[in-house]
Amino acid sequence: MSTPLKIAVVIASSRPERSGPTVAAWVMAGTRNRKDASYDLVDLAAQDLPNLDEPEPASSGNYTQAHTQAWARKVAGYDAFVFVTPEYNHGIPGQLKNALDFVYAEWNDKVAGIVCYGSSGGFRAAEQLKLTLNELQVAVVRAQVELSTFDDMDPSGAMTPRDYQPAKRKAMLTAVERWAGALRTLRD
Repeated sequence: MSTPLKIAVVIASSRPERSGPTVAAWVMAGTRNRKDASYDLVDLAAQDLPNLDEPEPASSGNYTQAHTQAWARKVAGYDAFVFVTPEYNHGIPGQLKNALDFVYAEWNDKVAGIVCYGSSGGFRAAEQLKLTLNELQVAVVRAQVELSTFDDMDPSGAMTPRDYQPAKRKAMLTAVERWAGALRTLRD
């Protein structure tokens, strides 16, 4: 590969006192010695995206708002994404769905990995996220990480992942990098 892959680790929650930054820091710790990609944190809480306010569907590519244009450039700059998402009421946070809906072509022919968390591991949020990503033409790797707020975090919210979780993280990151490299040729 001529240039390293660029992968965004997206913190999907924006609520106060959230666990997302802690979980994302754990994900980022697993990227330190990887050679085929560079990883950036992208916190949706810092993106200043209002509720979707574009007059046309994102698939038109006719973005009229400055915040949408900035978000489109950011998304377009990455080869792949790792979504760090909590499960809220058996689904993904509204902030994440909103961010996905703002742009369209910028997501196409890319790949995503999922790190989900919640009292039951976040499985239902991951399944819901896969449906939306499929419509955006984002391939989702099979390997994913499900973290329990009871078993992989202590009562203060600090990460205490079970012994097998780092291997799951590594498998997911490896799969994301492999697919990102393959899909880059499609986009080129």
